[in-house]
Amino acid sequence: MIGLSNFLTATALPLNVILERMADGIFESIKIFMITIILSMPLGLIVSFGRMSKITILRWIVNAYISIMRGTPLMLQIIAIYFGPYYLFGVSLSNDYKFTAIIIAFVVNYAAYFAEIYRSGIESMPVGQYEAAKLLGYTKLQTFTRIIWPQVMKRILPSVTNEVICLVKDTSLAFSVSYIEMFSIAKQLASSTASFTPLLVAGVFYYVFNAVVAFVMSLLEKRYSYYK
Repeated sequence: MIGLSNFLTATALPLNVILERMADGIFESIKIFMITIILSMPLGLIVSFGRMSKITILRWIVNAYISIMRGTPLMLQIIAIYFGPYYLFGVSLSNDYKFTAIIIAFVVNYAAYFAEIYRSGIESMPVGQYEAAKLLGYTKLQTFTRIIWPQVMKRILPSVTNEVICLVKDTSLAFSVSYIEMFSIAKQLASSTASFTPLLVAGVFYYVFNAVVAFVMSLLEKRYSYYK
């Protein structure tokens, strides 16, 4: 039986070569993560307002959107958005559209999760705070931005952190439409070299990336922990 050390090193590439070959994939994974965060978090806030809207039709539409996004796998959504235009409308797909489809899928999926997090935080605020702000002459916008939102952020940060950490790992799902990101390259290298080392490198990357994300989010939590 081949020992673990032999399995790890069989026809293995040097670590520096593995990192060099995975560099572009790591950049792509980080790019997917950053663009998704930048677009999905503000979109999630807009969706949360629709979720709480007094307009019944709008509320139903937003509820259906959130239900679909949270009730179906992200991988399926990526595939559907990428291949949908071709199978539904016969539109030819360029290779550049692959990245666009991935970003659309990630953004609309995570916006749905962030929307529910925002909604739970906003609806948890006592009505008395809105009434007090109105008596003090604050407009609705001033009330939300200066009084409600800072408190909401304090309450929802742990939930937001969990979603952001999940996003780091979910970037690997881009492989479902053959997009070359870090995990795809790691699998290719592991297969071609009969070595587990590239997958270990991928695991270390995800762990370190998540550790950095958790550290940054913990700093934000401390900043908002003004009652301690």
